[in-house]
Amino acid sequence: MRWRAILALTLTAAAAPVLAGAGNFNVVNATGLDIVALEIRRVGTDGWQPISAKPTAGARGAVTFNDSDCAFDIRAKLSGNIEALWPGVNLCEAKSVTLNRSASGALWIDYD
Repeated sequence: MRWRAILALTLTAAAAPVLAGAGNFNVVNATGLDIVALEIRRVGTDGWQPISAKPTAGARGAVTFNDSDCAFDIRAKLSGNIEALWPGVNLCEAKSVTLNRSASGALWIDYD
């Protein structure tokens, strides 16, 4: 009987879905300023990669993206020579990421 329980547990674990990681998403610019440049990197790395989407204030842009990781830092150069960094953005299962910036400069992310 114990062997059947172990076999059933093994078969259940083998049938569990594999997490896909981060995929394509939309970026929404809610900073109040135009995005001049947008970059992304895996959390804990130094290698920034440019993102082609550069939505103006209030607009959105599609990002073609595929990575096995989930946690990323997003950095934007905004109009007026302002740099903004959103650390630890979870891109797994995110369809849309809204980059927010308050008038005082506070930064946060909203997910859809």
